[in-house]
Amino acid sequence: MATQEETFKKIVAHCKEYGFVFPSSEIYDGLGAVYDYGQNGVELKNNIKRYWWDAMTLLHENIVGIDAAIFMHPTTWKASGHVDAFNDPLIDNRDSKKRYRADVLIEEQLAKIEDKMQKEVDKARKRFGESFDEAMFRQTNPRVLEHQAKWDALHERYSKAMNAMDLDELKQIILDEEIVCPISGTRNWTDVRQFNLMFSTEMGSTADGAMKIYLRPETAQGIFVNFLNVQKTGRMKVPFGIAQIGKAFRNEIVARQFVFRMREFEQMEMQFFVRPGEELKWFEHWKQFRLRWHKALGLGDEKYRFHDHEKLAHYANAATDIEFLMPFGFKEVEGIHSRTNFDLSQHAKYSGKKIEYFDPELNESYTPFVIETSIGVDRMFLSVMCSSYKEEQLEGGDTRVVLNLPPVLAPVKCCVMPLVKKDGLPEKAREIMDMLKFDFHTQYDEKDSIGKRYRRQDAIGTPFCITVDHDTLNDNCVTVRYRDTMTQDRVAISELHSLIQKAVDPKVLYKKIVEG
Repeated sequence: MATQEETFKKIVAHCKEYGFVFPSSEIYDGLGAVYDYGQNGVELKNNIKRYWWDAMTLLHENIVGIDAAIFMHPTTWKASGHVDAFNDPLIDNRDSKKRYRADVLIEEQLAKIEDKMQKEVDKARKRFGESFDEAMFRQTNPRVLEHQAKWDALHERYSKAMNAMDLDELKQIILDEEIVCPISGTRNWTDVRQFNLMFSTEMGSTADGAMKIYLRPETAQGIFVNFLNVQKTGRMKVPFGIAQIGKAFRNEIVARQFVFRMREFEQMEMQFFVRPGEELKWFEHWKQFRLRWHKALGLGDEKYRFHDHEKLAHYANAATDIEFLMPFGFKEVEGIHSRTNFDLSQHAKYSGKKIEYFDPELNESYTPFVIETSIGVDRMFLSVMCSSYKEEQLEGGDTRVVLNLPPVLAPVKCCVMPLVKKDGLPEKAREIMDMLKFDFHTQYDEKDSIGKRYRRQDAIGTPFCITVDHDTLNDNCVTVRYRDTMTQDRVAISELHSLIQKAVDPKVLYKKIVEG
């Protein structure tokens, strides 16, 4: 049985081998934490984006989209707090010369204690079988209680230090917990200091006249500065939302776990503007809606959980993450935040412009409050890949690697294959492909044995393989082979379109989301 770490390495290798993700500038030995999406990766990524975009804009008549520029006036980032407060606490190990995020080192220590508790639980479950009561065991087992007390004490101390951003205390925790550098194995740490995560560049032709500007570290501010433009031109009534998909950039020091944390990444964000006082009701609404969106894909309901923030950003009055079970534990894929009226108020203050909404029902003007839903496209891509990758033992000792991708997201929907490269079969297969290609991303493959061709399509997650054989020329039927079950059906060519459409139609998922 492969460990989680081994499985993750296999997924990363699979992504490269089958054209999903390549290291960026690989011929020059790559660039740290920057990746390129290959021919299958970009299709999967685009399908994820389409699924998100339509769930926002088609299912809600009061949500519209924009596409704001990456470059913004530098005062934007002063107003949003990013210039002064967008920092990570960093610590260096003097022996390995490696730099780490202090908060990540401590969180990993907390995770180690959690693992110890989980091991005790797993051992007990094996021993007691079906009669095992996990809740009771966690409350009464002395070893679990001892670990829990340790975890609680460390967690309280860490939360206090992070909330106060007490850098000395963060270092002291690392020393007290005897946390070592993973590379040198030593505890020879520097002091903790702050590091701003924004990339900066200059705009303008001369050094004297150049203006320092930033690559945006999030897409939300492009929405906030366009609030009045959209509201007035679209005659939008509160509550309403503005959605956007776009690139963001963060100079992450601890960038790792493949596409999970990158320096250049893509976000899908929706800012929902509401009346002051109604924000927590809407916060709850969006929490549930977004979870239904994830679960509708069928990756496994048990792989999701909410994680409420203990440390709220200074502008928020509620925040939660939707976490997904990756091979390296539960990790944040999406954040839902109640941002109050902080952003619009700040931009009004720094720009000197009045940013308010006149509510005809209340007959008064106010600065709307905001609920944000923010999901990383790359993290979503990774969660889909990790939950879909399977290595299956087949009868006769054979194995296959298959991606059980949700059909609606699969890069290629069907592959048409002539059984042999003669007797008019390739021509008939091309005819079928021409019939399907306007509606579905379709491939044609005539190389190698039919078994090898099936394996290739399994590896990229193609739901349907359509084989044209000699009988096809007489009965106008083909053999359809289903990816997940490997079963085969004889299907009339005239029925292919509706068979595929039914499986890949996002409408089915949208109905699930709406009906809950």
